[in-house]
Amino acid sequence: MDGAEDDPDWQALREGRGGRLAALFAPLLVPPDAADGCLVIGRLAQTLDGRIATLSGNSKWIGGPGDLRHTHRLRALCDAVIVGAGTIRADDPQLTTRLCSGASPVRVVLDAGRRLGLDYGIFRGGPPTLLVTAEPGPATHGTAEALLVPRAPSGGLDLAALLRALAARGLTRIFVEGGGQTVSGFLAAGLLDRLHVTVAPMILGSGRPAFDLPEVGRIEQGMRFTWTCHDIAPDVLFDIALDRRTPHGRTPHE
Repeated sequence: MDGAEDDPDWQALREGRGGRLAALFAPLLVPPDAADGCLVIGRLAQTLDGRIATLSGNSKWIGGPGDLRHTHRLRALCDAVIVGAGTIRADDPQLTTRLCSGASPVRVVLDAGRRLGLDYGIFRGGPPTLLVTAEPGPATHGTAEALLVPRAPSGGLDLAALLRALAARGLTRIFVEGGGQTVSGFLAAGLLDRLHVTVAPMILGSGRPAFDLPEVGRIEQGMRFTWTCHDIAPDVLFDIALDRRTPHGRTPHE
């Protein structure tokens, strides 16, 4: 194991005995039923006014200790954790399971233009890492393996093709950890099965919004859903079943 945690409820969940955490995490442990073979969960931590960072990009730490532990647990339950290039630049994260028991996932960095340098820890060692890019080049990037994925019509990476490529490698439980642009990209494409949103008791009044989605003209065009609330004091966690819906209420295949 990469980390250590003596929480009996976490151990009960990992051993298949249910427990207090089952209501939150059990939906992530079912076999994927999407055509691409993946179960995909997105996660964001935001302030009460919907900000995930200051305008300069500072985001440490919006969520409290409970949210940080929750994030590490999601990593431990998933085969791969995905972050965008902006998260690497801003936070230089390790993306490991230091705060809980369980193996660290394969780390997947989205960098369509292949602009990230080698001076980030994620490319200098640690768990297996994939640099996902649309630009041909060397087969490796530091200690990371380069994975070539086509561009979408919008110019970014084809995220549906990425999921198929990960599933072909046996990586089927996928955690989209951030940042907001990356989570929003999967949401807009109708590729999220579930979404976990932590809301912290904080108001910034400015900063980067949690979601960046196509504009709507009327309130009824917004994306409505049901959610379950979980207490991770001092924060609140909302577990949302999206089931691959797009922001306009349609699945990609309708």
